[in-house]
Amino acid sequence: MYLVTADEMRKMDQDTIENFGLPGRLLMENAGRGATRMLIEMLPDLKGKKVGIAAGSGNNGGDGFVIARCIKEYGAHVTVFLLSEMKKIHGDAKANISLLSLLDIPVHVIPDKEIFEKHQLLLSQQEIWVDAILGTGLRSEVKGFFRHVIQFINNSQAFVFSVDIPSGLDSDTGQPRGISIKANATATFGFAKTGHMLYPGTDYTGELCVVDIGIPTPIVNAIHPKQQLLTSEFVSDEYQPRISQAHKGSTGHLFVIAGSPGKTGAAALTSLSAMRTGAGLVTLGIPAGLNSVLESQVREVMTLPLSETEDGLLHESSEQTILSFLKNKKCLAIGPGLGTALGTRALFFKILQNAGIPVVIDADGITMLAENRKILSSLHVPVILTPHPGEMARLMNTTPGEIQKDRIAVARAFALEYNVHLVLKGAGTVIAHPDGTVYINPTGNPGMASGGMGDVLTGMIAGLLTQGYSPEAATHLGVWLHGSAADSLTQKKGVVGFLASDVMEEIPTQISLLDRSRLKKRLSVPFLL
Repeated sequence: MYLVTADEMRKMDQDTIENFGLPGRLLMENAGRGATRMLIEMLPDLKGKKVGIAAGSGNNGGDGFVIARCIKEYGAHVTVFLLSEMKKIHGDAKANISLLSLLDIPVHVIPDKEIFEKHQLLLSQQEIWVDAILGTGLRSEVKGFFRHVIQFINNSQAFVFSVDIPSGLDSDTGQPRGISIKANATATFGFAKTGHMLYPGTDYTGELCVVDIGIPTPIVNAIHPKQQLLTSEFVSDEYQPRISQAHKGSTGHLFVIAGSPGKTGAAALTSLSAMRTGAGLVTLGIPAGLNSVLESQVREVMTLPLSETEDGLLHESSEQTILSFLKNKKCLAIGPGLGTALGTRALFFKILQNAGIPVVIDADGITMLAENRKILSSLHVPVILTPHPGEMARLMNTTPGEIQKDRIAVARAFALEYNVHLVLKGAGTVIAHPDGTVYINPTGNPGMASGGMGDVLTGMIAGLLTQGYSPEAATHLGVWLHGSAADSLTQKKGVVGFLASDVMEEIPTQISLLDRSRLKKRLSVPFLL
């Protein structure tokens, strides 16, 4: 499902009007009527309710005027509060506000805080607010009068329904521009915007419905948005069911380099998660002193004891053993719980330069990369990085706060510059590919805020690569399944208290759902006689 930026949506609207001949007023009518249908579906008892339309002077306000007409016809008691001078309304919005008097819909012109305060009694009587104040074109901080209005609506007890984007929310980044409407629901037009799907935008947006306003397919294809939302249909199409002749040799052999004293769990979770995702064989390379510990933890995983330092960390002298073992392997996963001592760092970079197979790098591996991220540009194999915001900040020599301000831009820029596939974890995980395409994952929940979850994801993505999936499909499927496994657990256990190992155990069940989805799709295709 496409996600668009404000500029992409503006260009689609413009091209539809100028090059396809559909009038802007028709698009506005389609938007308003579609939003009204959504509102009525959500609130079937809308008839007789007091509904306030908070409208700005632009096209967002124009959409609100159409909604006012439509819900008036449905039987609601509608009042329009124009937060601007009447003379500032132009074009299609002006045409629509002029129709309100024909339906006896009252319009109160409230261009400033002083007049707003004089309407307090009427404003406080509204049971439902339609937020049509500021649209997707917002580029500056919300201050002054509009900030005051947004605070008033947020503090009210009314149901809040936003038009296209909650007023004050950056439609590209999902960050509030100082303040934002906190909507119960949002009707957006044409396509969902990236900001709807990125935290904290998801919280401000509430329930989201996309309204088809009639943008022609050739216009969409010409713009070709570079952002998409992962959906169950999309990932089920990427999933490849196992063939009946499959055996452990045909489903790939993964080599994992992970673990150090005190962090054997990271190595175990990574290795076992790869097997739970379908890797045929997994070998875990670990410091020799940890071999007996891990052999008892990971019975289905083979181990390769490696030379170690006095501190029990991997020694540089294990380089040749590792590189020899990598021959004929399908994928390397490296980093979870590995440690970042000087000797380990030297070994890490030598392995990267000579691995010759797809590599998944996480945790301590990413921390070590921060010293020399330029090495990524010299690697001629698929590389997948799976940082959380803190690791990404170290990699970029900045702060997690800066990373979170525009996750898509950060992930895309890094993937393009270093020719890697980047999985920026967090609420609304962002997956960026070297060609500039970006995918946002909607699965997952706050219950995943516990240790080991990243190790599970690393193993899942590596396990999929090992089976022959492309880096694109492996990241999409791995991230989706990781989140959907956690979502399934919340239904059984609640949001608090499930473990990374619980998510790992749930993986086969989630894969079976993809199997069933593909089978159902096949059976739904009619036979032609």
